[in-house]
Amino acid sequence: MKILIIEDEYEILRSVESFLISEGYIVEKATDYASGIEKVLMYEYDCILLDISLPGGSGLRILEEMKKAGLSGNTIIISAKNSLEDKITGLDLGADDYLTKPFHLAELHARIKAVLRRKQQGGNEILKLGSLSIDFNKHVVYIAEKELKLNRKEFDILSFFAVNANKLITKEVLAEHVWGDNIDAADNFDFVYAQMKNLRKKLKDNDAGVIIENVYGVGYKMIV
Repeated sequence: MKILIIEDEYEILRSVESFLISEGYIVEKATDYASGIEKVLMYEYDCILLDISLPGGSGLRILEEMKKAGLSGNTIIISAKNSLEDKITGLDLGADDYLTKPFHLAELHARIKAVLRRKQQGGNEILKLGSLSIDFNKHVVYIAEKELKLNRKEFDILSFFAVNANKLITKEVLAEHVWGDNIDAADNFDFVYAQMKNLRKKLKDNDAGVIIENVYGVGYKMIV
């Protein structure tokens, strides 16, 4: 799961980034309005943590631009402003939650998981496809009640395909989603192919009831 933090206060940014990485998330960051709006319009994120007061512009303006573009970023506003007007404005513009600074990291994490459940799994913590059951909260996968052992990247890849079942996922979109900004430094997609090969073999060997097909030259599609 990939999260974008748009925050200009260094200590908060460092603390939240370190915590989320320790919880297994891919984290990208922006420290001002210009870099924040560029990222939200160019890339896709599972959740966006958005400060209101940013150098160069307001986080609320970023929400406005996202709304105009028809983008839903599963956004949580994190702001020092405990203003009812700001909360109402932010929620009206499409934000999913509002958390006032200072906050506990455990509470932030709970809010993130709640947003992800509501948006990606229709409120359910467990998604079932064929014989496959994915527990997004515990990061565990079962096939007919038996746990399927996956590494972290394999789980992230499988989760991405599961919430996009029967949709074509290009290798570029897959790589950028699971590996984040680091994909820009890659010379090729060999690391994607390697992870996909291992995951597809595990699903086949364990009769998962779903198939991730290779769409030659383009990407992959999970068939349910």
